[in-house]
Amino acid sequence: MDHLWSPWRYRYVTKADGPKPECIFCAKSQSVEDASNLILFRGEFCFGLLNLYPYTNGHMMIAPNRHVAHIEDLPEPEWIELMRYARLAERNMREVYNCDGLNLGFNIGSVAGAGIAGHIHLHVLPRWNGDANFMTVVGETRVHPEDLQESWRKLSKAPWTL
Repeated sequence: MDHLWSPWRYRYVTKADGPKPECIFCAKSQSVEDASNLILFRGEFCFGLLNLYPYTNGHMMIAPNRHVAHIEDLPEPEWIELMRYARLAERNMREVYNCDGLNLGFNIGSVAGAGIAGHIHLHVLPRWNGDANFMTVVGETRVHPEDLQESWRKLSKAPWTL
């Protein structure tokens, strides 16, 4: 059996059994440290940020400022703003990453894959032909050619004005 060494994941896997921290989306929406929190933009009702444990380079999320567990709980103005930023994220991802496609999606509830089940968030992931290879499928390891700070630098410069 081959072993792949990924010590950076230790922080992530050891948090699963420990005490539940406050909601990361609530904490980040209230912080003023946008660069260190990898926040790309702030709107009136929602904000965008990079995923700390991305599936691909540029993997970002759009979340409401309020702690809301279900889409149906968002008042219409908040839902509309979130979707307008999703459309903008699609355009910016294509421009910044020259990707072949994108995945956009909500995981609502822990059984649906939501890591933070109590606060909805929309994932936006750029995708390229051939980006799913044996490392992800067989090795259960993702290889990213770009670090998070570089992704933040690129995407934070994109036009996020609605």
